[in-house]
Amino acid sequence: MNRLKQRWGITSNWQLALILVVFAITGSSSVYVARPVLEWIGLRPGTLTEAWWGDWIYWTLRILILFPIYQVLLVAIGWVFGQFSFFWNFEKKMLRRMGLGFLLRS
Repeated sequence: MNRLKQRWGITSNWQLALILVVFAITGSSSVYVARPVLEWIGLRPGTLTEAWWGDWIYWTLRILILFPIYQVLLVAIGWVFGQFSFFWNFEKKMLRRMGLGFLLRS
């Protein structure tokens, strides 16, 4: 745990616990929120199964839709738990590493 606290630049076990809780809640919430979004655009698990690649397309689209939902929820839920600055810095770092740093330029 000390390595994780040192890597993330946090000092207390309480803050570490809050951060881990935020990650857990965000993961579950993003999957829960993505379901109605997928249904709204007409994408259901059995929709694309006529072809052998139908499931591949469904899961690829689901992941692509889930990714931005997760990013927004991570910062929002982090804010609710009082960890906005940690998660905002975490987001910026992750987006830069993925080559999407251009989204952050003002």
